[in-house]
Amino acid sequence: MRRWLATMAIAVAALWGSGMSEAAEYRLVVHGGAGAMPRADMTREREAAVRAALTRSLEAGVAILRSGGSSVDAVSASVVVLEDSPYFNAGKGAVFTHEGRNELDASIMDGATLRAGAIAGVRRVRNPILLARAVMEKSPHVMLTGTGAEQFARSIGVQLVDPSYFRTEERWNQLQDALRKAKSRPHAQAWSDDAAMYLGTVGAVALDKQGRLAAATSTGGMTNKRWGRVGDSPIIGAGTYANAQCAVSATGWGEFFIRAAVAHDICARVAYKGDSIRTASEEAVLRVVPKLGGDGGVIALHRNGEFAMPFNTAGMYRGWIDSDGEAHTDIYPVESVS
Repeated sequence: MRRWLATMAIAVAALWGSGMSEAAEYRLVVHGGAGAMPRADMTREREAAVRAALTRSLEAGVAILRSGGSSVDAVSASVVVLEDSPYFNAGKGAVFTHEGRNELDASIMDGATLRAGAIAGVRRVRNPILLARAVMEKSPHVMLTGTGAEQFARSIGVQLVDPSYFRTEERWNQLQDALRKAKSRPHAQAWSDDAAMYLGTVGAVALDKQGRLAAATSTGGMTNKRWGRVGDSPIIGAGTYANAQCAVSATGWGEFFIRAAVAHDICARVAYKGDSIRTASEEAVLRVVPKLGGDGGVIALHRNGEFAMPFNTAGMYRGWIDSDGEAHTDIYPVESVS
């Protein structure tokens, strides 16, 4: 059985943040990916750096919310910070494909209007979330891919960089390790449990003072991915979804989040069944996805300010602004839930 069985009991019990009332003024939750580095391998220096990046992400988004800015602006700002950090699998810290390239995906959704934008398979866009937002706001489309997406980026002035910008030695070494292990395995088993720590997708969900929700997600995909593989992160309804009641950003093994339409499913459970955000997200992440054979986590936010952060991996980088207005971060199960 997959390793999620080992963490299921503790994940079900504690990984949510609520206690917020209908009067929630604004709220922000971010994640830096499920499948976090095991505790035994996490140095104090790395943990401090990860938490600092999550805190900067929260501060960037909440500054917008406090001043009355939109949830779309807040999630964009929060994700940009994480894309610029080498500690997460998005932007600067993206993993490598089988061919030794970095291919980036991202999506964003405005819950108030149901507008959405997404990009996939880009190699030169410094901040993919900004291009996804531009697709939403400056094009008639929802998703653009590859060279076409980069042509659109040039036409509207989104920053492009040399592909070498995305290279980090840590990610390159992870690819070499994955290539060695893959030699003795068929393609279907190339993404083993060993690769889980390489996921690290980033995302944010926000509620602004006007009661509007938004969600955003950005990723470099999976180490050693092939054939132009695209996961759930840029797929509206799978890795990202927001409407008037609910906003979700997902992280994990994308194939299974796509099959279960996880982000939309959580919001549908809230809208049609009347489930709480905690119940809806736990059902999707701790039951539906594992039953299919996948793992990962989500951050999910209700319009009343309640939020949930369930995951079925050893850990998930995450942070939130709580009712005290302060930034909080966690990595492993049951550390400091509000």
